[in-house]
Amino acid sequence: MTEQLSLFDTPPPIGAAPLDPQHLTIASRLAPRIHLGTSSWAFPGWKGIVYDREASQRTLSRYGLSAYSRNPLLRAVAIDRTYYGPLPSSEFRAYAEQVPEGFRFLVKAHEELTRPGENYLDREYAVAEVIAPAVEGLGVKGAVLLFQFPPQSVRGLGGPLRFAEELNVFLRDLPHPVLYAVELRNPELLTPRYLEALEAGSACHCYNVHPSMPLIAEQAKACAGAQFPALVVRWMLRRDCEYEQARDDFRPFDRLAAPDASARKAIAQLCRESAKPAFVIVNNKAEGSAPLSVFKLAEEIYQAIP
Repeated sequence: MTEQLSLFDTPPPIGAAPLDPQHLTIASRLAPRIHLGTSSWAFPGWKGIVYDREASQRTLSRYGLSAYSRNPLLRAVAIDRTYYGPLPSSEFRAYAEQVPEGFRFLVKAHEELTRPGENYLDREYAVAEVIAPAVEGLGVKGAVLLFQFPPQSVRGLGGPLRFAEELNVFLRDLPHPVLYAVELRNPELLTPRYLEALEAGSACHCYNVHPSMPLIAEQAKACAGAQFPALVVRWMLRRDCEYEQARDDFRPFDRLAAPDASARKAIAQLCRESAKPAFVIVNNKAEGSAPLSVFKLAEEIYQAIP
C-alpha cells in the first residue's frame, strides 16, 4: 500500500484495534511497574492486532504511536532508529506527545558509542548527541537508554577486563536523568568485573534472548547477587534462527509463526521475581509478531498473580 504524504496533509485517523476483554482484565491486574512493549511500532501487518485499519509503514511511523499506546498491555516501545544516528529533541518530543503519562520509551544509543572508533565510549559525545536530546524531548517518559554492544572482536576491545574497566569509567561519569542499560552480544564479556562496572554506574544488564548469548536463566545465574536499579529485557530472536531468515519467514508479522514457550516462561519468571521496575521489549523476530508475543507474555505473568 503506497501513500503520498506532504507536510500539509491531515494526519490519517489511525485507531486502535478492538481490545480482547481478557487483555483488559490482565492489564488491570498487571503491576504498574511492569512495562511490556515492542521494537518500534510501524508494521502494517499489525492491522487487527494493534491498529484498526491498513496503513503504510511510513504512515504508521508518523501517526501510529498514539493508537499503539491505547492498548493497555503495550506500555512501552523501543526507538530503534537512534542506533543508526542521533535524533534531535524535537523528534523525541513529538513521540512523547502521542502517548499517555504512564507510557515509557527505551532508546537505543548511537552505535558509534559501542564500536571501537572515534566516539567509542566517549562521554562528551554521549551526553551532547544522545542523552541530552532524549531527556529534553521525552522527559519522564524516557525510561531506558540502552547501549547495545554488537558482536565484535573481544581482542579488539582489549579483552574482557579492559572492556569492563573502560565501561566503568564511561558509566560512572554519565548524568543520571534516565536509566542506563548495557546489552552484550559476546558472552565472554559477561564477567564479574562487568557487573561491578554496571553497579558502580547504577546501570543494568539487559537480559537478551539472542542466539549469540546464553539462555536467560544462565544470564540470570551469572548476574546473581548484582544489584541493578531495574529489570531490562529484550526478546530478540530464537536461538535456532538467523535474523534475516526470521524476518523473511515471519513477514508480515501477523501471527505467532514460531512460538518460544521456554523463552516466554523465563522472561515471565524474571518479571515476577523482581520487585523493581521492569521493561521488556519484544521483536517481531522472536516468535513472528511482537504484540502477540507481548500479549502471551502478559498472560504468562498474570497466571502467577494470586
